[in-house]
Amino acid sequence: MTSESARDPEIITFGCRLNSFESEVMRRLAREGGVENAVVINTCAVTSEAERQARQAIRKARRENPTARIIVTGCAAQIAPESYATMPEVDEVLGNAEKLMVESFSGVESGIHVTDIQQATQTAPHLIEGFEGRTRAFLQVQQGCDHRCTFCIIPFGRGPSRSVPLPQIIDQARVLAAGGYREFILTGVDLTSYGGDLPGQPRLGSIVAGLLKSVPEIERLRLSSLDPDGFDPELIEIIVGESRLMPHLHLSLQAGDDMILKRMKRRHDRAMVLDLCENLRRQRKEIVFGADLIAGFPTETDEMFENTLSIIKECDLTQLHVFPYSPRPGTPAADMPQVPAPVRKSRAARLREAGEAQLTADLSRRIGSDLSVLVEKPAWGRSESFASVKLEGCAEIGGIVSARAVAIEGMQLIARVATQSQKAVAI
Repeated sequence: MTSESARDPEIITFGCRLNSFESEVMRRLAREGGVENAVVINTCAVTSEAERQARQAIRKARRENPTARIIVTGCAAQIAPESYATMPEVDEVLGNAEKLMVESFSGVESGIHVTDIQQATQTAPHLIEGFEGRTRAFLQVQQGCDHRCTFCIIPFGRGPSRSVPLPQIIDQARVLAAGGYREFILTGVDLTSYGGDLPGQPRLGSIVAGLLKSVPEIERLRLSSLDPDGFDPELIEIIVGESRLMPHLHLSLQAGDDMILKRMKRRHDRAMVLDLCENLRRQRKEIVFGADLIAGFPTETDEMFENTLSIIKECDLTQLHVFPYSPRPGTPAADMPQVPAPVRKSRAARLREAGEAQLTADLSRRIGSDLSVLVEKPAWGRSESFASVKLEGCAEIGGIVSARAVAIEGMQLIARVATQSQKAVAI
């Protein structure tokens, strides 16, 4: 991993893996621009809670760094720059395009520097050498979203869908592989929309295949959230047949009821999700599925909620990200009849409980089996199925170890280390 120099600003990152990638880009740009004594808060706008946490971090940053330059950027800053610029702690607000420009980190600026992200037509190429404090590498392959789900504000923060050409993806992967990274995650805002803006309109499956063929140093590859309606035939083929693509897929599901999905303006229905999970699991038995789920979307009745609850077991979803619905001003769903907040919270708890039951069952089935674990922290890592694993025995951070699962502790496996592959990311 890269080490933080004295010139690097402190960067506080909220939200998605794409933000994590962009934070590393900003770290390099700030170094090139000569920024010193600064704190950059890279915000998220997915929920009101994410914005509350960002504001809390801004105030804390000022208390702990009274002379520092406080820079706020990210999706929340892009969507509502004035609301952050008026905070007394903030010196500068950068838009999502501006935060990736070296000029933004050259000299001392103040005020708002945010342009219309909807006018963006391409992704700016950035090569980074590593990720501060991380053993997995993120590869940005796509940016923005052309869809307008009724609950989502993110397209207004990220702009239209733009794809990174495969040669640039390969170049970045080679740099990171040379730095010792063993596992890579393809990231984007709407990953399965990849290629629609490129010549020939390549699909996601083709770039996954091209990347793995061109960079054999990649030992493990994961995909970030996938829309169920976006699985092209080549993607399904490589998921089923490529052992370097990890058998864990995270679905941008959101709900399991057709009426709610329709009111969300999602592009899949319940039957499509059930068929997809059944088809992939039939062809690759070890595959596991995670999902994003929203509890208490406007107009959701008890019966509609039960349909979402039941799909957890029907699809055997084991890694859930559950969010109580959060109204985002400016989205159509914010003007729909709202479910009371206590009901949203209660339904979210039930979804999490069901997910934990499925995860426990999955972990139980793995006791006695051999695992391949990427060590991310002392005595802890993730298996191929993305299960959390507590390790007994010597294991170097950044290495991949073979371990035997012997027990469950909470929502994680306990495993004894057998052997370790020595190639690891330098701390």
